[in-house]
Amino acid sequence: MAEVLNAVQVTVEQKEAPQAQALSGFSGADRPLYEDYAKCIHCGLCLNHCPTYRLWGLEADSPRGRIRQMLLVDQGQLALGDSFVRHIDQCLDCRACETACPSGVEYGKLVELARAQIEHNYRRPLLSRLARDFVFRHLLPHPSRIATASRLLRFYQRSGLQSLARGSGLLKLLGLAQRERLLPKIDREFFFARLGQTFPAQGERRARVALFAGCVAQVTFAALNEATIRVLTANGCDVVVPAGQLCCGALAAHAGVRDVARQLARTNLDVFLRDDFDALVTNAAGCGSTLKEYEQLFYADDPDQEQARVFRGRMRDVTEFLAELGLSAPLREVRLRVTYQDSCHLLHGQKIREAPRKLIRAVPGVELVEMPLADHCCGSAGVYNVTEAKTSLELLAEKMQNARATRAQAIVTANPGCLLQMRAGAEIHGTGQEVLHVVELLDRAIVSVSR
Repeated sequence: MAEVLNAVQVTVEQKEAPQAQALSGFSGADRPLYEDYAKCIHCGLCLNHCPTYRLWGLEADSPRGRIRQMLLVDQGQLALGDSFVRHIDQCLDCRACETACPSGVEYGKLVELARAQIEHNYRRPLLSRLARDFVFRHLLPHPSRIATASRLLRFYQRSGLQSLARGSGLLKLLGLAQRERLLPKIDREFFFARLGQTFPAQGERRARVALFAGCVAQVTFAALNEATIRVLTANGCDVVVPAGQLCCGALAAHAGVRDVARQLARTNLDVFLRDDFDALVTNAAGCGSTLKEYEQLFYADDPDQEQARVFRGRMRDVTEFLAELGLSAPLREVRLRVTYQDSCHLLHGQKIREAPRKLIRAVPGVELVEMPLADHCCGSAGVYNVTEAKTSLELLAEKMQNARATRAQAIVTANPGCLLQMRAGAEIHGTGQEVLHVVELLDRAIVSVSR
């Protein structure tokens, strides 16, 4: 075992090691404790659950290998150099290792803190720094800028420029062809117009909830948000879409840009806790995982940490909430053979497996066929399909092969990022399968829903 773990250190240039220094500028909420690392007992049960280890078989690209590197870097025994950064960047942060781990290692927290150290102590190439700065600091926290950028992208997609760019070979020449295929289709109408509105329950009111609408989802998944409102109101919920809400901060937190994630969290805590709701609901598993973990962004003496605890107590994934509440709306028969893809941050981040399946089985006429390796990542992983497109597409190919094997007419999942990835996969691999959110399947089945 010692030889295996020591082999990790060899992956970083040995000449860098003597110059390594303990990292500075981090404490409290932005730096792990030794006990966080020590939970890993190096048993290796995580290895075959790790997408990058399964692809490459390299210890340095396994969870325990990355944890070993994090600890050595944190202690100043290994330089925070190009090799370390590459191994950490190649992690999808899917957290499948957490589900497999018998010791309760909080790997998602560790990798995000490692990326925060990289953000603080490592100088990336200029273009990478500019792109990261633009996306995480100047785009995602600003809804108006998201809307403007989306209108430009929508023009590209609908004006004929996209077809021209694809047909000309220019995208391939620039090395952008794979990434461009995974771009989300921009909606005709954005969901921003719904902010500040309240949608009354149909029939007897059973709950009053606030809907977290997301950031990019408001320009690419407006129809999903509308379907979520219809399903919730049909099941007796008053739905409020609070004005002033911002991006959840998940993408920034995953990238190590914790100051931005922290500020977004403060805003959302203020917006969602100023009123009394039975639940705070999201239809995005990736957002929900971060929203439930806002406490990790704050220092122990920060008053917002207590607010984050209250927030966590009310936060629910929409499938989790509906499964707990119980469906009351009448459902029509939907004759459809479906398979379910576990969203990583719903299953591994929030530990929710049965709720979406329970809702799928509740729809009359639906046949649920389990997909082989349904709990393996599809390769979306936030912006991973952009930053690591080749690896992402390899994982997607495996996923689509397993989806095709079920002979299902539709693939159902619970996260917008997974929807985008799987829809691209269905097109690329020609499976002919429809890709739906659990809520969209319920919306299709509900009788007499006003549209």
